[in-house]
Amino acid sequence: MSNAAPNRTVLACGMRIAAVVSAKGARRWEQGHPWIFKSDVVERPETPAGGVLVHDGRGRELGMALWSPTSEIALRLLDRDPRARLDEEWWRTRLATAISRRACLAEHASAYRLVHAEGDACPSFICDRYDQWLVVQLMSAGLEHFRPAIILALSTLLRPLGILARNDVALRAKEGLTTSVELLAGDVPRELEITEYGVRYLAAPWDGQKTGAFLDQRENRVAIGALARGRSLDCFSYHGSFALHLARRSEHVIALDVSAPALRRAADNCRRNGITNVELVEANTFEFLKAKERERERFDTIVLDPPAFAKTRASLPAAIRGYKEINLRAMRLLSPGGILFTASCSFHLTKPLFLEMLHAAAADSGRRIAVRELRGQPMDHPEVLTIPETGYLKGALLQALE
Repeated sequence: MSNAAPNRTVLACGMRIAAVVSAKGARRWEQGHPWIFKSDVVERPETPAGGVLVHDGRGRELGMALWSPTSEIALRLLDRDPRARLDEEWWRTRLATAISRRACLAEHASAYRLVHAEGDACPSFICDRYDQWLVVQLMSAGLEHFRPAIILALSTLLRPLGILARNDVALRAKEGLTTSVELLAGDVPRELEITEYGVRYLAAPWDGQKTGAFLDQRENRVAIGALARGRSLDCFSYHGSFALHLARRSEHVIALDVSAPALRRAADNCRRNGITNVELVEANTFEFLKAKERERERFDTIVLDPPAFAKTRASLPAAIRGYKEINLRAMRLLSPGGILFTASCSFHLTKPLFLEMLHAAAADSGRRIAVRELRGQPMDHPEVLTIPETGYLKGALLQALE
């Protein structure tokens, strides 16, 4: 295929018109980031959403990309080979590579992420495994074009009993797509039991948080569970996933959440594991911590796993104040030698800001707080250094030294 005029029609996965991008857009690909924004598309391809060939201004072929005509992220790199045919075989090969990286996880858990979007060179695509079922998210118009090929590839590779699309995410609206929950293949239960390092709990793929459970905290639950002792407190407990691990070594665990339905699910999860030392408390975490500090309560193990306080850059200052408050109060509630696992899933709260917040909280707590370990996402949620958006989860194991 020769370098012809930038706006020529080319044969690549059918007839496509090439997108022409600026030097700035081309540099993003060269530096390892797969996105090109619409402001860097010099000439738009005259074709619906799907796969397109991308040129730079000199007519040099840069590769094949997902094209989203209405999105701010206009192009997402798929393959640097301009001759790549983005058919079912191509998707099967790409997905098989991602899936093979998770083979070791099946020994310890029946639920984990198989494809982490840009982290696995499958931009805007998520696929989570829940035992014999799959839950997917297709989050760009360009990717939606390849839905049949992707579902066929997954069915061939994994033979799941069912595939559910949790396309009820706001990002799809920005792509001009509908938001919905849709069964794509077979059947998927409303609830299903999964195992995680010997702990059993229910996932809710149709209407639970994320794709049905918080899979990204799996290894962190195991880590703090191994250190737990005495009186433990699990804040923002949701369905009790951290509490279940804490209960194995703690004398008593308080699982705290503002949602009564979430706590009912947590109670069910405790029964499934024969756990009787977890107390479920329906309360606002901020108010609960404030009250326990006034009462001079002490806990040997505390978990802070709040929802994303900073969902936008504009909300970051208020979010930092919220994160600092709960961490400050948790530090004051620790027994001497007590352990705190604290986390943030807010992408806009960067790792430096997270550590700065913890530093400020420790300084105000009047305690000597040591960092035992900095933690993040598990291996099935790979964070690529050149793609900051693939990383969002920050965590720290802290200890009160006195």
